[in-house]
Amino acid sequence: MDNRTVLVAGATGKQGGAAAKALIENGFKVKALTRNPASSAAMLLQKAGAEIVKGDLTDKASLAGALRGVNAVFAVTTPFQNGHEAEVTQGVNIVDASKAAGVGQLVFSSVASADKNTRIPHFDSKYKVEQYIAASGVPYTIIGPTAFMENFIQPFALGNIRQGKLARALPATRPIQLIAVEDIGSFVAFVIENSNEFLGDRIDIAGDERTGEETAIILSKIIGRTIKYESFPPASIRAQSPDLAIMMEWQEKNEYTAAISKLRLDFPEVGWQRLEEWARKIDWETLLAS
Repeated sequence: MDNRTVLVAGATGKQGGAAAKALIENGFKVKALTRNPASSAAMLLQKAGAEIVKGDLTDKASLAGALRGVNAVFAVTTPFQNGHEAEVTQGVNIVDASKAAGVGQLVFSSVASADKNTRIPHFDSKYKVEQYIAASGVPYTIIGPTAFMENFIQPFALGNIRQGKLARALPATRPIQLIAVEDIGSFVAFVIENSNEFLGDRIDIAGDERTGEETAIILSKIIGRTIKYESFPPASIRAQSPDLAIMMEWQEKNEYTAAISKLRLDFPEVGWQRLEEWARKIDWETLLAS
């Protein structure tokens, strides 16, 4: 059992929750940072063995308190609540607090290809955090997840699946790399457990690569209903989200480049679920009935 203590920032979110769960299962002591300790997600983490700590990446004082006695940190930032500059501030705050506390490793979850001058706003804000981390002197590891498999069970996607379609702003034959959030958590735990092997590294991560047509076929087989892929132009979502429209336009012409085969070979402990493996774990009947 590893006796190190890890602070997981954003522990009640998808990535943070998966990381906290994997770290606990691997014997780490976990401090789960959350703005709402009374939330159902926080309660579940506490039941699993995490120490719940009230705090926020925008609150420097709360970070200083949460980092007492901590050996490593896992952090995720987001621009989707208060904007891209606010995301950079979140990252700067956790880096500064980690440096002041003398933590041995900061694992930051960015996004795949954020370091490739994509000009996608929420990629660029994460890359600014990456640059700040690299210049800070804090021992670090940066991971870059690709598109989440969990996107297929978001309300918008489920609504379309109920209608027998899978709609995305990409051509049907355009492949995109995918990752299960559970595998992000498992990799984070592995990286922290073997911290010396990963210090200073930046690693893009994915478990599968599928076109829209292939995804529709896989989901049809597993769900038990015919799902057709429908493509729509990125411009059609520009009014709703300029950021996501720019991302989809980039993905039309560019590919994520996570080394999936190498990840499987080098880190088999993670599991690296393929889309079909992930989809078989989902309770589609309940999700599509709600």
